[in-house]
Amino acid sequence: MKAVVMTAAGEPEVLQLQSVPQPQIQIETQMLVQLRAAGVNPIDTKVRQRGTFYPDQEPAILGCDGAGVVAEVGSAVQNFQVGDEVYFFNGGLGGPTGNYAEYAVVDARFAAKKPRSLSFAEAAAAPLVLITAWESLYDRGRLQAGQTTLVHAGAGGVGHVAVQLAKLQGASVATTVGTQEKADFIQSLGADLPILYKEKDFVEAVLAWTQQEGVDLAFDTVGGKVLEQSFPAVKVYGDVVTLLEPAADTSWKVARKRNQRLSLELMLTPMTLDSATLRQDQTKILNQCARLIDAGKLKICLNHTFPLEQASQAHRLLGQGSMLGKIALEIGQSAG
Repeated sequence: MKAVVMTAAGEPEVLQLQSVPQPQIQIETQMLVQLRAAGVNPIDTKVRQRGTFYPDQEPAILGCDGAGVVAEVGSAVQNFQVGDEVYFFNGGLGGPTGNYAEYAVVDARFAAKKPRSLSFAEAAAAPLVLITAWESLYDRGRLQAGQTTLVHAGAGGVGHVAVQLAKLQGASVATTVGTQEKADFIQSLGADLPILYKEKDFVEAVLAWTQQEGVDLAFDTVGGKVLEQSFPAVKVYGDVVTLLEPAADTSWKVARKRNQRLSLELMLTPMTLDSATLRQDQTKILNQCARLIDAGKLKICLNHTFPLEQASQAHRLLGQGSMLGKIALEIGQSAG
């Protein structure tokens, strides 16, 4: 089969289209999926730059998000049959298991039926951001109806899903964006207060919006100084959730004084721990989100697509930053 292989750690050019052996079902709960699309995420570019999680299993096929058609099922697979359309988060951190390829093997327990209303490319762009936003807001941040939240980079991949999930929970949402185009986009998804952070201090804007109390929850998808800068915008006894490891020089003084609770979110944890139980919990999230998507209550913004052989161009675009929505690679008959 054709696959984009990471030949070494480095710049996007290390991603090369090659012919590799087609993966085979190894255990009875697995299924072979003919991939129609793969999502492109920041974790992909980080692995490409720094090296894989499993350097002894190189060369590697990247891509954690995938969508396609079931081509073969193991003897213990009960919920899927050949021809089913699925989407999932699986592999992509090193070794031969990844989704920048024509085929992938995935355990059926970790796959969900593809939302019927989405194309394969849209579905492939969804799993990581759906799980990340869901866990961050609902599990880590304990967001409740009637609360207020601040989502940083609301027009980005995780951000635009987080804004919608917060609104579905009955919360009011402020979000930082870089341009008026992004402000208009995120308002169309329900954001109550888009803040053009280049023109306006987001802390002042949030405090004015909340009568000087601060939001119940701040969700940091950016990292760096944004985490520390967010503490004054969060109410006393409020929550802060971040996707990034806090910098060593982060000052916790304001967060401590305001008795805030900090939570860390890394949706890769169940896969890196090889925990079937935790991964099945994430699959439940994909099933719930598929229902919301098909009901017209949740949207995935796919802003760019590339053919599989142009994976390096996709990485280059993502590396430029300031993305609106998501990027996906289309594989074969991927328009369906």
